[in-house]
Amino acid sequence: MLDFGHLALKCRMPPPSKKEPPLRSYRDLKVWQLSMDLVVEGYRITESFPTRELYGLVTQVRRAAVSIPSNIAEGYGRYHRGDYVRHLSIANGSLKELETQIFIANRLGMVDTAGLEQLLTRTEQVGRMLGSLIRALKRQRH
Repeated sequence: MLDFGHLALKCRMPPPSKKEPPLRSYRDLKVWQLSMDLVVEGYRITESFPTRELYGLVTQVRRAAVSIPSNIAEGYGRYHRGDYVRHLSIANGSLKELETQIFIANRLGMVDTAGLEQLLTRTEQVGRMLGSLIRALKRQRH
């Protein structure tokens, strides 16, 4: 398996100290950890959605949120860097999907402005980290 641990630390994070151990798992990736927090936020925010949305926006928000860390993990587990980049790209697409669904929920009055802004702050952070990781992996390709 290819080791991309050092690249995860280039995602707008300070350089690793010499004492910091190398990444041993996708679970060590800060972007994966933050996207897991995003899943929890997505589940919490949809708890207050009307029951009529159980098979609508509730399911869509949760599915998109779960897809983000899932694709980060799946890509990390692939043997080819191109597969990793592709899965990170899919995770980024799911992130944009989640943002759109939260905007829709806000327009429909299911998420207040404070909730919208809180979630968008987290999605923007995860998006920047995904973008940095994708760029670093692409640079390493050549």
